[in-house]
Amino acid sequence: MTVPHELSPSAHDRTPQSPEPHAQEPDAAARPAPPGRTTRRRFLGYVLGSAGLVVAADLGLGASPAAALPLPSVPQIPEIYDLNDFLTHCALPTSNLIAIEIDEKGDATFALPRMEVGQGITTSTAMIIAEELDLPLERVNVTLAPARPELLFNQLTGGSNTTISTYTPIRVAAAVARKSLLDAAAILLGAQVSSLTTKGGAIFDSLGSSVTYGQAAAKAASPTTKEVEVDLDDAPKRSVVGTPQRRIDAVDAVTGRKKFAMDLDVPDALPAMVCRAPDLNGKPKSVRNAAEVKAMPGVTHVGVVPTGVAVRAKTFGQCIDAVRALDVEWSEGTVPGKKADDILAELKAAELPLAVPALGATTVEGSFTFHFRSGSALEPNCAIADVRKDSAEIWSGLKSPIDAQSKIAKVLGLPQGKVKVNVVTGGGSFGRKLFSDGAIEAAEVSKAFGVPVKLMWHRADEPRQGRVHPMSTSRVRATVLGESIATFEQRHTSVTCDFTHGLGERLTAEVAALPTGLANLGFSETIFLLTQEIPYNFGVTTQLLNETNYDFTRFNTSSVRNIYSPDVRVANELIVDQLANRLKKDPVAFRRQYTKSGVVRRVLDRAAELGEWGKSMPAGTAQGVAIHKEYKGATAVVVELDCRPQTVNRKVRDAVTGPRVTKATIVVDCGLAINPLGIEAQMMGGFSDGMSQVLTYGNHLVDGHFLEASWDNSAYTRQWNTPLEFVCEVMESDSTEPGGIGEAGVAASAAAVACAYARATGKMPTEFPINFRDPLHFEPKSFVPPVPASPTNGLDFVS
Repeated sequence: MTVPHELSPSAHDRTPQSPEPHAQEPDAAARPAPPGRTTRRRFLGYVLGSAGLVVAADLGLGASPAAALPLPSVPQIPEIYDLNDFLTHCALPTSNLIAIEIDEKGDATFALPRMEVGQGITTSTAMIIAEELDLPLERVNVTLAPARPELLFNQLTGGSNTTISTYTPIRVAAAVARKSLLDAAAILLGAQVSSLTTKGGAIFDSLGSSVTYGQAAAKAASPTTKEVEVDLDDAPKRSVVGTPQRRIDAVDAVTGRKKFAMDLDVPDALPAMVCRAPDLNGKPKSVRNAAEVKAMPGVTHVGVVPTGVAVRAKTFGQCIDAVRALDVEWSEGTVPGKKADDILAELKAAELPLAVPALGATTVEGSFTFHFRSGSALEPNCAIADVRKDSAEIWSGLKSPIDAQSKIAKVLGLPQGKVKVNVVTGGGSFGRKLFSDGAIEAAEVSKAFGVPVKLMWHRADEPRQGRVHPMSTSRVRATVLGESIATFEQRHTSVTCDFTHGLGERLTAEVAALPTGLANLGFSETIFLLTQEIPYNFGVTTQLLNETNYDFTRFNTSSVRNIYSPDVRVANELIVDQLANRLKKDPVAFRRQYTKSGVVRRVLDRAAELGEWGKSMPAGTAQGVAIHKEYKGATAVVVELDCRPQTVNRKVRDAVTGPRVTKATIVVDCGLAINPLGIEAQMMGGFSDGMSQVLTYGNHLVDGHFLEASWDNSAYTRQWNTPLEFVCEVMESDSTEPGGIGEAGVAASAAAVACAYARATGKMPTEFPINFRDPLHFEPKSFVPPVPASPTNGLDFVS
């Protein structure tokens, strides 16, 4: 039985979803229904023509959000319509093409058109289905859908939008399935539908007779597609959603049974790696010793591909040995001879002017620099490709699989329909897997060699030739008029951020990739406009973005976790602290007084309470606080930072550790919390990201290439600089809809740590990561050969 769904409320029941009012009272849109009343919305769905029961939903476009209420500061665009509204509306037209299937055993299966990269969406999706169907969680199987071009904009994993955009379609599909099962059971039991109840995958009548979901599904199967109308309760009694659940794949992950791309057994797919240029984006001109390398133990193929020189061997160790042995003549890269200061000078020259002039004692301002940092995920970039004469099949972790399918078909010279792209669970992403570089490269290598390959990037490849967060500057100027903030201006300038994945499908991706770079800039400006928001009543407020050169081919950039927000909010919140100091107000009290949103105020108050804001701290240590509003929710963070010399100069493994966050308190209102335990895990990960970006994590550009060749070189957070105490509270929300959580914890965490550093040292930091100008904590690995030697005894490792 297969069932789709129409998620359009019926015409008489279409109520626009109001944006959050900006008054001093709790948000009106978040108020619960009056006691004793439940709100229900009517939706259309479909029972799809199928041998089994398959259901789907159709959400229709509905009405636009209402205008924001008048405020001292004119509402910014994200307060009325944000990136998640945009992504959700893009997904609506094809929402009826995703379906839940009930099999002969009565279990539910759903192919999620998004990618699981550790954020826990397969678990939360299974919880939503289990709730609506009254099935045990272990009887809901959530898989990842392969590339499906017909889904258009509905198969892009990004912007913390998965649960926001899929929550109602999945609920409707499950409700259609439940209704179909009940209708079928009524016939089988000879009873009225109203007399039936469900429990644990079975349907009971008033006399105690029952049928299983599997039996009902066989009866409910329809040879044709038909429209089904269902109601959704906006305030249902929940037994699964909202309860803390461990991830459904947790045991497999920690015991090694979970299958990632490199674990898949594809016939004849042997390991492959690519020898890459010493310069960023350098290309191979010739290989001087190809025959000699091909004769090395285990090596089966050596050949030139667009990104370097590929080798295929029986083991990855043999691939590494072959890569190291290659003697290649390279072209210069895309930024020959450039260093970080050169790029910084370009950024400074491109900064847009501030409109309000500096007014001496009435002006508070700052100029901030944010260096490149790698978008490396825990799982190396990898893919399996089996390219034949007239077809191809790919296996990889892909957040925009339709775009990947299109690009692979183009480089192979095949029709898109002849390229099958399978989405595999990934070991992390941070936005990096929005780009399918590894999958495209694997396809090119497989085509060149005429055999299947299991391609993996070396750990050194990613920080040197992979995707990085763009280097940027932010200038902020605020003017004070009495007790009020009259103006607040921000001019953010960035190396071009690559958005050539578009909205995850072919048309927008090709538009974004137009060679002038102006179309890509349009994506950048749109995303900045729909995400950046000053959550305070600061009079005339403006935030503008400018990106340099408009050339997305110079650096390999990507929208690393939380896109622009960490840099933007660090700059903002540091100036907010300066404003509080100018007006002689406590940082928390100042934020509370000027905050627009009741939701933000709630999380701020709770974080200050849990974090014991204002407690006595030793000299050289301090608390820091920051807030962030995005993804239909709000986050507040309070940290305690130790900047005393004995802490800063402490060495671990010959590396100076720098300041230490000793305690972190994070409070989030993310709307309806599907899985509070999963949210806490995401907030902990987001905090680690934000903290490391401020204190330690960065890439050094020297002589046209990045020096870093591992996470250790890039100085991502390690155990010795994580908080000794971490407190996270997921607040009960008035909202009946879920918000986004994958990126929600990053920006406020970064800003809170920066503010704590300023208070602990008495000096506002202006360059990030803070330790960037210190002497290198590592000895750069060689560029020729491009990767370190492979382990030889199975125990040694190369970090």
